[in-house]
Amino acid sequence: MYSDEDVRRLTWQCRRGMLELDVLFVPFMEQAFKQLSETEKDTFVRLLACEDQDLFVWLMRRDKSDDPQLQSMVELILQRVQPA
Repeated sequence: MYSDEDVRRLTWQCRRGMLELDVLFVPFMEQAFKQLSETEKDTFVRLLACEDQDLFVWLMRRDKSDDPQLQSMVELILQRVQPA
């Protein structure tokens, strides 16, 4: 279970310094994180631990993660944050 302090820390980690990542991670964290299952939250935290270069490629759909859970989270972020 993630405490309010954990959520604040994760929100800070969403600010990556790369605009393309910030505009996806920050709104997702603010709008969707609390509704995720514990497993999905854990996967999101693992995703945040990835290198920015990998995240950029995955979130811009130039490649896919080899980890199915991480790729599923990438897709969820894109569905929730990007306009249809």
